[in-house]
Amino acid sequence: MTQLPHQRRGFVALLAALLTLATLVLAAPAPGAQGDQGWWNPTARPSPDSQIGVTGEPFRGTDAQGHVRGFVDAHDHIMANEGFGGRLICGQSFSPAGIADALKDCPEHYPDGSLAIFDFVTKGGDGKHDPVGWPTFADWPAHDSLTHQQNYYAWIERAWRGGQRVLVNDLVTNGVICSVYFFKDRSCDEMTAIRLEAQKTYELQSYIDSMYGGPGKGWFRIVTDSAQARSVVAQGKLAVVLGVETSEPFGCKQILDVPQCSKADIDRGLDELYGLGVRSMFLCHKFDNALCGVRFDEGALGTAINVGQFLSTGTFWQTEKCTGPQHDNPIGLAPALAAQAQLPPGVTVPAYAGDAQCNSRGLTELGEYAVRGMMQRRMMLEVDHMSVKAAGRSFDIMESESYPGVISSHSWMDLDWIERVYRLGGFVAQYMNGAEAFSNEAKRTDALRDKYHVGYGYGTDMNGVGGWPGPRGADAPGAVQYPFRTADGGSLVDRQTTGARTWDINTDGAAHYGLVPDWLESIRKVGGQDVLDDLFRGAESYLTTWGASEQHRAAVNLAAGASATAGSAEWNPFTSYAAGRAVDGDRGTRWASDWNDNQWLQLDLGSTGLVGRVILDWERAYGRAYRIEVSTDGTNWRQVWSTTTGDGGLDTALFTPVPARYVRIQGVQRGTQWGYSLYEVGVHSS
Repeated sequence: MTQLPHQRRGFVALLAALLTLATLVLAAPAPGAQGDQGWWNPTARPSPDSQIGVTGEPFRGTDAQGHVRGFVDAHDHIMANEGFGGRLICGQSFSPAGIADALKDCPEHYPDGSLAIFDFVTKGGDGKHDPVGWPTFADWPAHDSLTHQQNYYAWIERAWRGGQRVLVNDLVTNGVICSVYFFKDRSCDEMTAIRLEAQKTYELQSYIDSMYGGPGKGWFRIVTDSAQARSVVAQGKLAVVLGVETSEPFGCKQILDVPQCSKADIDRGLDELYGLGVRSMFLCHKFDNALCGVRFDEGALGTAINVGQFLSTGTFWQTEKCTGPQHDNPIGLAPALAAQAQLPPGVTVPAYAGDAQCNSRGLTELGEYAVRGMMQRRMMLEVDHMSVKAAGRSFDIMESESYPGVISSHSWMDLDWIERVYRLGGFVAQYMNGAEAFSNEAKRTDALRDKYHVGYGYGTDMNGVGGWPGPRGADAPGAVQYPFRTADGGSLVDRQTTGARTWDINTDGAAHYGLVPDWLESIRKVGGQDVLDDLFRGAESYLTTWGASEQHRAAVNLAAGASATAGSAEWNPFTSYAAGRAVDGDRGTRWASDWNDNQWLQLDLGSTGLVGRVILDWERAYGRAYRIEVSTDGTNWRQVWSTTTGDGGLDTALFTPVPARYVRIQGVQRGTQWGYSLYEVGVHSS
């Protein structure tokens, strides 16, 4: 029988009251504890609240080799409900007023979800759904709902109890989506939202602490360095790292290709974020900005994002033919009528050539300044969402400094660059795909992880706009059997219950964060123990990357101010292109040769020492084929490195360190019609 809205609300209120009364009268154990008392169960959990459904003591300490154990989610958005104007994601991760307040729908979604407008774009259909959250949860959270809170604190607690030990909470928003969305109750300024989400994350830590007896006693610990994170994991708790994923960091948008920020803005912004505890971040996300071009989105969502790109920057995405094997995502071409209606009259989304799969925008001068600024602060750079051109240049910069702090956290990077990440010492996580797809991709890259002795991670992207694994069916091969043991074998996991709703990964899919342990069990059942073992080593690998970034120190440039000579220098009555311009520390000057192949640049380092790395920062006139030679006396030369496939940009030549006083770059074949031209040359011992 169909209930009228007021009848239905009355029924829900009655059910909530009965659940509360039952909790008080029966004096049941704290939800999830099921009589399993210990340091891991709070003494003052709110009542009523979500159950946890996990029994057994969370594992603590390290393995026999001194490595931390556990899973890492490298990409989550606990506080996304505070971004986008405050009304795009409905519900909160916690509320002092309790679960009924935290897990309620947005007011405009009542009575039937007709005004869940964001669902029109992300999910299709009419957006209609049962808006009631606690205690019935008839329609949300769900694996295909992108507008409802999936990160309630007790669900995160269940993931921690299931073996997760590191969680990256990416503070997220988008000013354009906020500005065009009909419902909002706060400013669309991105940095204001980031500050608020950071504040709320610290408030969540305090909220959980209050259940365990005071500051520092809860399981949710925000960490700001890798040693602190290792200590937290050794205690069996969850180390929470703050990251940032936003489209216009530091106000660095661009309008008609004109940057709206400066280097001073970048420095102030990085300093502020670091002070908030942020240790990793994206420099661009969804829309091209003053720092970098983005990796495209596909389908109708891609079309909608491209509309947002125009509204933000005044230009649509621009494509070109890729110059290497890497390419950006296929560009969104399917119609997104609700989004396209936001365009000014007469403006339409352009068509794109099928053979032009790369964003023509790469890493800008300001973007390079930001990358180097992050390296100076020992922060980790997220390269997902960067265009191929932007990511490639970022890799070049990090390789030139041997900087390990690079993260691909949720499968938004060209997969052919995974080894490049590992070679630097970086970390890779895969998007939270279905068990089959996730396992297959994990096995495809398994040999690389073995080669570099690293673990693996996942990026749930909960409260993001990607969608999550759907139900496989209770009778599907590899279906999860409840209850099951956690990866360490010490805890028992049953189905998760919140209010009147019990979720099952087989029939509900990954509806909310509490089902992460269930999803991991499905990975084990479908992909095998080896995949799960790689994931269980993920926390150690992530913290290794972080620690190496903190310990990194810029190597001494032996070529700084060195005596330089060249086979030739291009003549210009207004500008000098003399050899010394390539070692003066100023990227605004350069050495340029005559326009023929057989040209050279020679550096005298002043004394003999070990040389093992040479960095060449090419101007547009680069070397296609060239070699690097060294000498101790300037007469007898030894070739230590060569290439015939140079593509310009920033080249790093690595070779076994050898004694040398003199270094010579010998041109063999030019890459352009001009000569050879270098902004700067760096020489390092290793």
